[in-house]
Amino acid sequence: MPGESSGGPPRRNLRSVGRYGEKLAESHLRRQGFRILARNLHLRHAELDLIALEGRTLCFVEVRLRSSTRFGSAAESVDRRKQRRLTRAAAEVLATRRLPGHDALRFDVVSVDASHEPPQVTLIRDAFRAN
Repeated sequence: MPGESSGGPPRRNLRSVGRYGEKLAESHLRRQGFRILARNLHLRHAELDLIALEGRTLCFVEVRLRSSTRFGSAAESVDRRKQRRLTRAAAEVLATRRLPGHDALRFDVVSVDASHEPPQVTLIRDAFRAN
C-alpha cells in the first residue's frame, strides 16, 4: 500500500508519533523552566528536535519515544553515531545562527516511555559530551 514500508506502520504515522513525543517533551521542559528557542530544525547533518535555554545554558535536546523497552530504552537509542550527528548539527547552528546569550551548552535527552499511561517523560541533562 502507498506510504507503507514492508512490515511497518505508514510513514505518516511514525511522524505523528514523533510529533506526539516532542510535544510531551516540550511541555515537560517548559514546566521545568526551560525556554524553547527552536523545534525540528533540519540541518545538513541531522535534525535537532529542540533547542532550549535553561537559565544561561543552551541545550540541544534529542527526544526519544519508545512504546516498549524490548529493544532498549529511548535514551540507549542515542548511540555514538547519533551523538556525532547531533554534535555536528549543533556546531552548524552555533556557526550560522544568532542565539540568545549563554554561558554554557550541553546535550540533553528527553526519554518518553509510552508503554505507561500516562507516558513517562524523563529529562537526562548532559546525556553526552561533544567529542
